Amino acid sequence: MVSSSMTTTVDQGGGTTIFAIHPDILQTHILTRLDGPTLASAGCTSSQLHALSTEEKLWMDICNHKWPSTNHPRVHKLISTFTAGHRSFFSDSFPTLDPHHRPSQPNPHSSSFTSELIFAVDIHYQDKLIFSRVQEIETLTGWFLCSPFRVDYLCEKEIVPTPVRFECGEDTCRLNLEENLTLSCIVINPTRKRAANVSSLRPILVQRHWLTGEIQLQYTTILAGHQRGRSSEFVQCRMVVTCGRGGEGGELQVREVSLLTEDMDEKNLTGKESLLIFQKAVDSGGRKIGKRGEERESYVCRRKKIKNTGKDFISGYKFLYALGTE
Repeated sequence: MVSSSMTTTVDQGGGTTIFAIHPDILQTHILTRLDGPTLASAGCTSSQLHALSTEEKLWMDICNHKWPSTNHPRVHKLISTFTAGHRSFFSDSFPTLDPHHRPSQPNPHSSSFTSELIFAVDIHYQDKLIFSRVQEIETLTGWFLCSPFRVDYLCEKEIVPTPVRFECGEDTCRLNLEENLTLSCIVINPTRKRAANVSSLRPILVQRHWLTGEIQLQYTTILAGHQRGRSSEFVQCRMVVTCGRGGEGGELQVREVSLLTEDMDEKNLTGKESLLIFQKAVDSGGRKIGKRGEERESYVCRRKKIKNTGKDFISGYKFLYALGTE
């Protein structure tokens, strides 16, 4: 903790500035009340605040609050090896990935495989944590490289209770989930000590399964695929959360949480293809601060573009119809 004294300064109006406050009070009673973006902005205002705002404990508390999965012993230990610890992890994981970003120089490590990827998932309902889990995936086995990529976070017959009631009717329930059930899926590359959030915060699509009647929520992010000349192919990283009605109380239960990767024709990618895409996103993917609703708009525009070029007409039409945009 920074404890050196600071010089009291007076502004032109005769009032004392924030630097008149003792550094310990600033760090323990003021900076601890800020969220990540605000704390980062505060650190850019002066060298004194920068020194105070880079304290590891501040950023560890912010990460643990926003993503409880970072409390997992393996993840916590791994983040401590990042260049600036939890501050680096937040810088990697908080912004939205930009699929249109093209790095100025190719990453020499992007074509070499890491032996492991770690996926940390957190699901909240109205800011209340209902599910948190970490999956460690070995990536060099023949089975992983050749099989369709899929990560399941729930064991067979495992269910997760939620505070959502089905009593209000299906349409109202779906709108409730669309607005209040948020998800993050952070992929961590232990070799490169980098991370990226590969899920949309809110669902892109909420629909009823045609066979089981369960409610499915899809959290989808568009990622840059293979580079072909001056243009890039795109792929989609899709988190699927399936909820069903359980018990006499009528509460919804989470029955499936899974991660898939697909091309824009909704064809599953292999583990090898997915590994390259995740490594590219983590190591050199552009980041941006997205606006609420931007992810859905971007995805709908991408699907419309595919439809207009004659590709994936049927699945694109079903998607737009489900959103009510057609």
